[in-house]
Amino acid sequence: MQSSCAEIQATVVNRVLEITINRPERKNALTMAMYTAMADLLNNAANDKHIRVALITGVRGIFTSGNDLLDFLGGSANEGDSPVSQFMLALYNFPKPVITAVTGVAVGIGTTMLLHCDLSIIADDAMFQLPFVNLGLCPEYASSYLLPRIMGNAKASELLMMGEKFDAQTAVDVGICNEVVHPGEALRVAKKYALKLAEKPPEALRITKKLLRQATHDKGMEFIRKEADYFQQRLQSEEFKEAANAFLEKREADFSRFD
Repeated sequence: MQSSCAEIQATVVNRVLEITINRPERKNALTMAMYTAMADLLNNAANDKHIRVALITGVRGIFTSGNDLLDFLGGSANEGDSPVSQFMLALYNFPKPVITAVTGVAVGIGTTMLLHCDLSIIADDAMFQLPFVNLGLCPEYASSYLLPRIMGNAKASELLMMGEKFDAQTAVDVGICNEVVHPGEALRVAKKYALKLAEKPPEALRITKKLLRQATHDKGMEFIRKEADYFQQRLQSEEFKEAANAFLEKREADFSRFD
């Protein structure tokens, strides 16, 4: 299976599609082309009987630092037919098991995509963050719906409103991820799980995944659309422009002039 983007690598071994984010010079920050490539790979794999499991990881000890802000400054990153939205829907509706191997930073969608994966194996050096409010934005990818269901309103409010970093053990404790391992072991352990799943009855796995997610699927889609509408508005806001420019200029953002 071929990727349409050099910064997204794809291999298929033993019925497992391995998708590797490969942009280490920018801490694996995601561009529109990278989102398109990942969406295409997942959509093709969904209908490929030779693929039973997908595994997502990143190169050089980094999962992803989130979205490339230069792409987002264009203001159309989360429109309904954008590459970001296409990737979100491809992963959200993927009928087969998805495993992630997370090392290093997992920022923004690097954290929210884990809510839509089935098993997440993380290194003890992994660091997570949901910095949307800090950037003048709002939650995405149904995180405002799913996080309170997973960990309760208090912890979800802390992670989404404070936007501070949290570590690997916290990610497991609050129910986002499954297992913490040593950094050099994350991909190996994730592959072990992937191979075990690939050997199981494929239809039984698909039905089990469907049943596990059926109760939240429609409501999750509603929140994905609702959050995307707000997110798109926020991309046009002066608060986001201040936050993005401050990031690019390597200075502290100043929101004191906003009401």
